[in-house]
Amino acid sequence: MANGQSGKVSGMTGRTVSEMFNLAGRVALVTGGSGFLGRAMCEALAEAGASVIVASRDQARAEAAAGQLLRIGDADHFGITIDHKDEASIQAGFDDAISKAGRVDVLVNNGQSGPAEDWTDATPQGFKEHLDNLTGYFMLSRQLRDHAVQRASAASIVMIGSMYGVVGSYPDAYEGVCPASPAAYHATKGGVIHLTRHLAVYWAKDGVRVNCLSPGPFPNLEIAPAEMVRRLESKSPMGRMGLPHEVKGALLLLGTDAGSYITGQNLLVDGGWTAW
Repeated sequence: MANGQSGKVSGMTGRTVSEMFNLAGRVALVTGGSGFLGRAMCEALAEAGASVIVASRDQARAEAAAGQLLRIGDADHFGITIDHKDEASIQAGFDDAISKAGRVDVLVNNGQSGPAEDWTDATPQGFKEHLDNLTGYFMLSRQLRDHAVQRASAASIVMIGSMYGVVGSYPDAYEGVCPASPAAYHATKGGVIHLTRHLAVYWAKDGVRVNCLSPGPFPNLEIAPAEMVRRLESKSPMGRMGLPHEVKGALLLLGTDAGSYITGQNLLVDGGWTAW
């Protein structure tokens, strides 16, 4: 009797957790999807049942990454070319995504590139190269918003920010080891977080949610200087770096119906870094 009553009460609350995190029948587009964290994000979306469009500046890398993803049910995965710093490439790439998959329900703005110039040697051109990432995030987001409105369908946008869009870095973590985190990168990621809030309030009534996922620190341990990693670990409350799979849960919360009443937020996955 108690078990039966428990099941009845659960049903009265609406959809189940498994239903809300399920992306079966939906399509997700991930820029920078062949990169270090991008691959983990694509895996998460595929594991939730979505068809995933892996976008990269390199078509071969995009197709290779798509080919490695789990396929559940009728899901299919594709690789496409998008240079999110180029307006023509954004338009052509988004059109290609629609042509291949028929629709896009979830957009993850993850692509990022720019020179490793710290504040001492940053040039106007190098600074602009970083800020162009923010411009690309906006242009792609508007493409998805217009696509969703045209289809009269809900959609979710997840911007990828950084803990360095919220706090400054520790100079001694890099001194004598490698270039410091670029000032332009900090400015860009701070802009991504606030762009998220701005678009969220404008597009909420369109059924388009816009949130930001800010990882950090998540260095690629295969290539990151070991001494830098050691110093960063000493600054983290958890005493370690993040692992790629640890962004999966947060991404799915924001990208699926599990976060249907969440918009305009910045979710930090940083091992407690910004809690100091």
